[in-house]
Order: sequence, then structure tokens, then C-alpha cells
Amino acid sequence: MPSHTSRSGGAHALAALLAAMVLAQGVAAQSPPLDTPAAKVDNSRLDAPLFYQLLIGEIEFSAGEPGDAFQVILDAARRTKDEQLFRRATDIAIQARAGDQALVSVKAWRLALPESLEALRYQVQLLVPLNRTSETYEPLQTLVRLTPTAQRPTLIAALPRFFARSSDHALAAALVEQVLQPYMDPPDTRVAAHVTAGRGWLAAFDGAKALSFAQRAHAIDPTAEAPAALALEMLPGTPAADAILLSHLAAKPDSNGVRLIYVRALLAAQRYPDATAQLGTLTRNSPNLAQGWLTLGALHLQLHEPVPAIAALQRYIDVVENTPAAEAFASETRGSNEDGSTSKEEALTRGWLLLSQAADLQGDYRTADAWLAKIDDPARTIEVQVRRASLLARNGKVAQARELVQRLPEKTPEDARAKLLAEAQVLRDAKLWAEANTVLAQANQKFPDDVDLIYEQSMMFEKLNRLGDMERLLRRVIELKPDHQHAYNSLGYSLAERNVRLPEARTLIKKALELSPGEPSITDSLGWVEYRLGNRDEAVRLLRDAYRAQPDAEIGAHLGEVLWVSGETDEARRVLREARGRDAANDVLRETLSRLRVDL
Repeated sequence: MPSHTSRSGGAHALAALLAAMVLAQGVAAQSPPLDTPAAKVDNSRLDAPLFYQLLIGEIEFSAGEPGDAFQVILDAARRTKDEQLFRRATDIAIQARAGDQALVSVKAWRLALPESLEALRYQVQLLVPLNRTSETYEPLQTLVRLTPTAQRPTLIAALPRFFARSSDHALAAALVEQVLQPYMDPPDTRVAAHVTAGRGWLAAFDGAKALSFAQRAHAIDPTAEAPAALALEMLPGTPAADAILLSHLAAKPDSNGVRLIYVRALLAAQRYPDATAQLGTLTRNSPNLAQGWLTLGALHLQLHEPVPAIAALQRYIDVVENTPAAEAFASETRGSNEDGSTSKEEALTRGWLLLSQAADLQGDYRTADAWLAKIDDPARTIEVQVRRASLLARNGKVAQARELVQRLPEKTPEDARAKLLAEAQVLRDAKLWAEANTVLAQANQKFPDDVDLIYEQSMMFEKLNRLGDMERLLRRVIELKPDHQHAYNSLGYSLAERNVRLPEARTLIKKALELSPGEPSITDSLGWVEYRLGNRDEAVRLLRDAYRAQPDAEIGAHLGEVLWVSGETDEARRVLREARGRDAANDVLRETLSRLRVDL
């Protein structure tokens, strides 16, 4: 016995269907003015037999008999050649998970209405999840051919969506490429056709073919953003895609959206100098683009360059403050609105937080705290107080810092976890390794098998020279999360640093590099283990690559040492001098300079 709800749903569907049919037959909603000449009446095909046939079909469907409903509605559709009825019959079959019946309906639909674009879309969308991708060639080819010329590039660009659920992406890519062959040369479709073919091959994990199509599309129109967008999707796995992006940005310098996404890709790959260069161009071309200044400031902070960071962030604050309140700011952080924007207050808060970090890097704790004092956002309370505690710890007020963290409210388990991590950070900043380890041990008891907490405690064991415990915890991290590249890297680097089990160290670090290709800190570790193995030329190559991508003080110390012992003393001095200028307090750099007795 069907429920009242199901009958009500069927009645609503029937009402909507009949209303649409009446409107489709041209029945006027209002009477024409008296002085209007009588128009020719187009009588509705909704006669009594058709009405009762549709009524029976909907009653059968609401009563849980979709097979009977499908046959009744499809018969009506065939007799009337009405597109809405074909759509309804097809939808009934889809809702009943009867894919073969849905295809029968679509084929009848196409036979009755050969020019129907909707029927063609339905057919392709049905064939793909039924693992009949090879049968989509004809309907897809017809769909593209029948689509109006003005709309064809948009349709072509959307073709990959049809195959998102395909079980054979290589077959789908080959099929799309074949369908698009007639559109590779006409001026109005050639860019879209090449990009779509390339995107299909990218989904099939064939980077070489995807790159080839992206290059050809870019050559056709260097200012077009679609080839550049495809190149962005190919990073970092296809380094040659960089050339497309650089050429596009040279041809169209005001392509701010592409440049910003490219910067984010460079930052994700830790290619900081390249990202800095792109941000410099972006801020020169569009000085009122707040996001450019914010990203540039954050990048300088990452590179331990507080002076240019402060300059960029103050410019960011100026742009935000002088932007009307009604305008939105781009946001990728929490707290953003549904449309991806963020409020002016939130935009200012992001700038103040980074300015506080910059002042902290300069050792100006008073100014750093003053920036934090500007933030009045309850959602940021824990974050702000933790940063304030960190400032106190670095200013020698460790007890006050710990008390400040311990007083923070705990509304959720995540708050409690964050507090323990923050207290450990306070102690770590003060180089109180044993106390930090005690706090992390308590955290691991409270939150067992938390990968981040285990990893943090392993780093404290390293500081305490409890290397067996460090290795045990790192192997536990790998067991819990086999793709944790930092655990592999830390364990491999620790072995290399101690000059023990070097082949194993190399294997661990190479595994980390497989998980995070091109990451400079891991490339640095691999260079260091090659140096320990006596492969100085390979060590220099790797360390130069790492330092070029991320001119970090520790990487600089490693490169400087290998260059020094290899007799390249002039370059060694230059690198070590640069590293000291970035972070003179870095422990690895200080130890290296002291041990080698390098006169800078």
C-alpha cells in the first residue's frame, strides 16, 4: 500500500507535468485586449484520453510501480512526440535505476525528435555510468554538430564533465579527441578543442599528450587563459607546463587570476624565488589588488625577510582600508563567506596577524603584541592568545606564557589538543626540551594515535638525544600514515646526520621525495646523505637545486659546507653569508660556521 507521502509526491509531479504541457501548447494565461485581432488558435493536444493516460502513469509511479508507469508515459511520448513526456519517461527509468529502459526511452526520443540536444545529453550521460563509453561517440559527435555555432566552444569546454565517472579515462580521452577532430582548425573552436582534448588526456594520466595539446592551444592564442589554466592543472608533475604559463603572462600581463593561481602552485612546490618574482610583477601591474600584497608579505615571512614583509603587508592594509566596505576580498581561509569572499574586518585581521609575525622576527615583541591587540574576533581568541604566549616565551617570560595558554577555554576536544600543542611550542621556543617532551607525552596519552602529536614528540626526543625513542615514534607515524613524507625524511636525515645506515637513509629520503616531489627540504636531505656517502658532485647538484628553490638558512649551511670541502670556497662564502643574513640564529648554520671556521 503506497504511503500518503508517495501519493502526494505523484500528484505534485502530475500537476507540474500537466501545467507544463498546457503552457507548451500555447494556452494563453490572460485574455487578449478587446482591440487585439484574433490570433490563430493552436489547440492543445492534451485531450481526454491523453489526460487519463498521463494520470494513470503517474498513479502507477506513486504506487511504486515504476515499470508500468514508464511504459504508459513512454507510449504517450511516442504518440505525441512531446519532449517533456520523453524526459519524464526517462527520469522515471533513472529513478528506478533501470538504465537499459532509460536508454530505450532516449533512443525513442531521438527517433521522434532528431534535433533534440537534450536527448543527446541524456544518452551520453546514461552510457558512461553503464560502462558503455565506446558507444558515446555517435551521440557526442551529433551533439557537438547540432549545437549552435555561438554555443559550441562552451559545449566543447564542458565535454570532460560527461566522463567524470568513466571507468576508462584513456578510452574517454581518445574518443573525445576523435570527436573534436573537425573542430581543431576552425578559428572559433580550435583553442577550446585543443584544451578539451588535453584535459581528457590529463584525466587519463598521460601528461605528455596533455602537454602537447596545451602547447598547441597556447601557440594558437598566447593570450587565451584556457591553455594556461590547463598548464596550471599539470603542475607540479609536468615542469614543461611552466613555459606555457610564463609565455601567457608575458603576452597578457594583466591576467591576474592566472598569475595568482600560478603563485599558489609555486608556493605549494616551495619555489619561493619564482613566486616572489611573479608577485613582484603582479603588485606592479595591479597595485590595488589586496591579495597580491598579502601573499607577497606572507612569502617574505616564509623566507625570514621581515623588512620587505612589513612593507608589503602595510601596503595590503592600506589597500583594504581604502576599499569600500561593500566590496569583497578574495579569501581561501576559514571565515570566508559563501561566495568565497571575506569581510573587511577579517581581511584586516589576516594582515595584522602577519605583521605581528614580522615584528616578532625582528625581535620587536612590543610591536608584535600591539598588532595582536588590534584583533577583536572571538573566533580568533585561541590563535591570538597562543601567539601572545609565544612572544612572552621568546621574551624570557616562560611561566607567564604557560599560564596564559593553560587559562584558555576548552569548549571542544580540539581546543584541548590545540592548548597542549601550544604549550609544547612555548617550551620549544624557550629550548626547554624536557618540559616540552613531558607536555607532548601527556598529549599523546590523552589523544592516542594522533599522528601530529606523535611526530612532534619524536622531534623532542631528537633534541634530547634519545634517538632510539625518536626512531620508534617515527616508525609509528609511518605505520599509522604511510604517506607521511616528513616522517620518512626526518628519519632518513637523522641517520645521515649521524653518518650511520646511509643506504637506508637514502631509501627513506627517496621515499619522502616520491611522496612530495621537488620539496626543497627533502631534496636538501637527499643532498646531505649523498655527501655523507661521498658523492660530492651529486650532493652539490641536489643542494643547489634545493637552495635555489628555497634559500633557507639550514639548506644554505649544508650547501656551503659541501662547497667548502669541495674547494669551491668563494661560492661557499657567498652562500653562507646569504644564509647568515637570513637567519643568523639558525642552530645548524652556527654550528657549521664554528666547525669549519669559515671567515665571512
